[in-house]
Amino acid sequence: MEHDEKLKETEKLEEELQEKYLDTLQPIVEGQMIEGDIVAINEDSVFVDIGYKSEGKLNIAEFDEKPKIGDRVTVVLIKKESRDGNVILSKQQADERLFWKNIKDAFANKEPIKGKIVKRVKGGYEVDLGKRIIGFVPLSKIDSGRIEDPDRYVGLESYFYIEKLYNKGKVNIVATRKEWVEDERERRRKDFFEKTKIGDVVEGRVKSFTSFGAFIDLGGFDGLLHINDMSWGHITSPKEVVKIGDNIKVKVIRLDEEENRINLSLKHFSEDPWTHFEEKYHVGDIVQGKVTKLADFGAFIEIEEGIEGLVHISEFSWVKRIRHPREVLKKGDSVEVKILSYDIQQGKLSLGLKQVYPNPWDDIDKRYPIGMRIKRKVKNMTGFGAFLEIEDGIDGLLHVDDLSWTKKVDDPSEVLENGQEIEVMVIDIDKENQRIKLGLKQLSEDPWKSLSKAFRRGSIIDGKVLEVNENGMTVEVQGGIAGRINRSNLFDPETETLEEALKKYREGDEVKAVVVEINPKRQRLILSLREYYKKQQHEEIVKYLHDDDSEEKVALSEFIKGKEKD
Repeated sequence: MEHDEKLKETEKLEEELQEKYLDTLQPIVEGQMIEGDIVAINEDSVFVDIGYKSEGKLNIAEFDEKPKIGDRVTVVLIKKESRDGNVILSKQQADERLFWKNIKDAFANKEPIKGKIVKRVKGGYEVDLGKRIIGFVPLSKIDSGRIEDPDRYVGLESYFYIEKLYNKGKVNIVATRKEWVEDERERRRKDFFEKTKIGDVVEGRVKSFTSFGAFIDLGGFDGLLHINDMSWGHITSPKEVVKIGDNIKVKVIRLDEEENRINLSLKHFSEDPWTHFEEKYHVGDIVQGKVTKLADFGAFIEIEEGIEGLVHISEFSWVKRIRHPREVLKKGDSVEVKILSYDIQQGKLSLGLKQVYPNPWDDIDKRYPIGMRIKRKVKNMTGFGAFLEIEDGIDGLLHVDDLSWTKKVDDPSEVLENGQEIEVMVIDIDKENQRIKLGLKQLSEDPWKSLSKAFRRGSIIDGKVLEVNENGMTVEVQGGIAGRINRSNLFDPETETLEEALKKYREGDEVKAVVVEINPKRQRLILSLREYYKKQQHEEIVKYLHDDDSEEKVALSEFIKGKEKD
C-alpha cells in the first residue's frame, strides 16, 4: 500500500516537471525572429539555443566577425525540424529584417543612419547603406557648404538622414547628408559653449584666410583667430604665421553664444611684452633693432620679441628725400633707432632713424656763414633758378635774380649748364625752413652802387646806344648798366622833330647824356639828351659872354639868367 502511494507521487512529480518544461518552451513559429545564445561552434556551423527542444543551426559564413560562445544573436526560424531533425535558423534574414526596421525607424524618427558614398552619378551620388541597399544623395544634399570638388566625396563614410522612402514594387531611398552635417555642427557648437570657458586651450584646423585673420575649424564650426591675436608683434598678413590645413592649439579669449562668436589667440600663450616696457625703455633712448618689414610709409623695427615700432619715412633722413624705405634699409638689417613716443594701451611705438645722428642744419650757418664763397656743381635747373649741391642732401638755390646785377635773365639755362662747377656766395640761410640762398652776382660789387656814387643827378655820363625807336632810346653806361632816354628827353621840340632826332642816332653810337634819375634799389636809370644839349648851349653862351664885355652881351647875359630863373 505504501509502495503504491510512493509510485503515484513519483509519477505526479514527473508530470509536473514535464509541464514546467513544456511551459519553458517558446510558442515559436516558422518565419519568426528570435533571440538566442551561441552554445557551440565548429568549423562550419554555429549552434544557438533559442529555447526550443533542440538547438538551432547557423552557417558560420553568415557572421561578419568570428562569433564566440555566449554571444547573443538574433535569427529567423526557417524550419522547426529538417530531414536530419535539426532546427534551421538564418542570421542573414534576421539582419536584413533588422536593417529595414532600422531604416524605417530612422525615416520615421529622423535619425541618422551610417552609409558610404560608393559612386558619383548624374545629379548626385549612390550611397551604400548596408545589406546591398543603395540610396541616392542629390549633389545639393551632400554638404552644407559650397561644393568645389564633387569627386572628393566618393569613398566618404558618414551619417545620413533618410529624406524619402518608397517601397512600391521597387525600393527607392533618397538620403541627405547636408542636414546631418548642419545638425552635428550645431550639436558640437552647443557642446563647445557648454563645456568651454575663456582661457581654455583647444585644437583646430586652419580652414581659410581673410584680410583680418584666419578661421579655425573647431569640429564643424569656426572660431576666429584675428591677426592682432596671432603675435604680440606686428603682422601684416595671417599667412606669415599659419597655413591652410595646419592643426594648431589656440587659446579661447572670447565666447559669445548669442552672437555665435568664438575668438581665439596664439599670442596669449606668452606674456604681453608691453607689460614691462617702461621698466626697460624711455623716450629718447637709442636702441638696437631688426628690420622686420618695409612698407611704402615706413619700416617696422623689432626691438625685442613682440615689440615692434614704426620708423615713418619722414624720420629716415634730416636732409635727403626718401621715396621708399628700401632706398636705405632691407629686411633683416640691424639698425640703431631712437624712441620718439609710445602708447602701451595701443601697443604702438614710434621710432626715429635720423635722430640717432646730428641734424646737419643745426650748425649749417657755422659751416657756411653768410658771405662765404664756395665752388659747387649745378645739380638741376628750374624756371626760377638753379640748385647747387652744397653737401650730401643739402642743396642751395641760385635764383635767376641773383645771376647778374645788370642783365635780366629769364631762364638759368641761358647762362648755366647742368654739372657746371661755378663759384657762388652764401647770401642767406633759413634753418627753420631748411633753405640756403646763393648768389653769383654778389661775387662782384653792385655796379649800381658804384654808378650812384660816381654820378649824381644832373651830371653828364657817357654811353653807347643799344636801341633807338619812336618811344626813346636805350643807352649802356659804365658797369654794363642800361639807362633809358624817354622820347620827351630825346629832343627839343622847339628846334627839331622826333623824326629828325631819330635819324641822328644809330645802334653803337657814342653819346653823352644828363642823369635825370638814378635809383640803385629799383635799378632805374633815366637819362636826357635834351638836357645835355641845353647844358651845352648854356656853357657856350656863358663862354661867349665871358670873352666879350660889351653892353649888348651884358644885356644878353642878364636875359639868360632871367630865363634860367623862369
